[in-house]
Amino acid sequence: MEHDNLTWRIAFSSLRGLRPELAQMLLARAGSEQAFFNLTEGQLSAMMGFKNRLFSDSLRGRALDRAAAEAEFIRANSITPLYFLDPDYPNRLLQCDDAPLMLYGLGTCDLNDAHFISIVGTRHATVYGTDFVTRLVEDIAAKATGNVVIVSGLAYGIDIAAHRAALRAGLPTIAVLAHGLSTIYPATHRSDAVEIVRRGGMLLTDYTSAEPIHRGNFLARNRIVAGLSDCLIVAESADKGGALVTARLAAGYDRDVMALPGRVTDRYSAGCNSLIAGNIAALITSADDLFSHMGWAVREPEGTQKTLFETLTPDEETIISILTDIGEASMTDLTTRLDIPTPRLMGMLIDMEFRYLIAHIPGGRYRAILT
Repeated sequence: MEHDNLTWRIAFSSLRGLRPELAQMLLARAGSEQAFFNLTEGQLSAMMGFKNRLFSDSLRGRALDRAAAEAEFIRANSITPLYFLDPDYPNRLLQCDDAPLMLYGLGTCDLNDAHFISIVGTRHATVYGTDFVTRLVEDIAAKATGNVVIVSGLAYGIDIAAHRAALRAGLPTIAVLAHGLSTIYPATHRSDAVEIVRRGGMLLTDYTSAEPIHRGNFLARNRIVAGLSDCLIVAESADKGGALVTARLAAGYDRDVMALPGRVTDRYSAGCNSLIAGNIAALITSADDLFSHMGWAVREPEGTQKTLFETLTPDEETIISILTDIGEASMTDLTTRLDIPTPRLMGMLIDMEFRYLIAHIPGGRYRAILT
């Protein structure tokens, strides 16, 4: 069967255990991906001077069959294949010895842009963590002098808060997936994934469309989240979890790691506090901490900053004032204090939550985010 160069590359990159260093050695001796597949098992073993399961005729044949199907999927769905020898392959990731040979992207984001910030954390994010991420990303967008890309994993909790904050702030964001581009997991974040692509970001994965979702994929993809970053920020984490694995991977790649501190009694601050105490992560409480730690230039403020209340209706201003005064309030509390019909009030609260003016917290209560 005749194959094109994309098929040869997909097949070559799909061979398990093949890392960039060994891949370059094989290509240097074989001459090309096509030659690697056209040689017999015996010829490859003799050429390399050792035997390896990667040289198996049957294994390579199956890889080619799968690759041909994947190449068709890529063309049919406007997916961008990024091979480790391509100039568009992310240079940061190529510095990592376990970088995947092939990435599959949906979107137009430049993977070698100025500043890449990965934000990770627990799936069980609290208001404290999501508020921090929202404020942080908005402040980064307001103060950064160069292009900034926000990276995360599209999971529940801190991940999706980071993506949504980036979209709201007008920053491109990359969602690194633990599965192929034939699906979105979790499905509830499908609309977010669409917005990420539509607004200059990217869905990125090293998995082909035919590979099933597997629990181990989620930890494996964290090396990409870590490797893409200039700085990785852990917003919230328990004493065990994927965010801590990602932080340690980032530190191992010689990336800067920062973590949001929390109370010693808070379960989902235990991991962050541990990273800071162990000198794995620097402390971060604001965008100013990030810019100072990274040595990045900060944009000079332009004129007088507008106050929050200039953007609110009188009713919205009243709601913010009540929540600021009493801290938290339920729908019933607000109804008794406001002369607003319940259906209209409910609609206002949903709209204000979407605009990150208030947060809906456990127990059916609300609190102000920006005061």
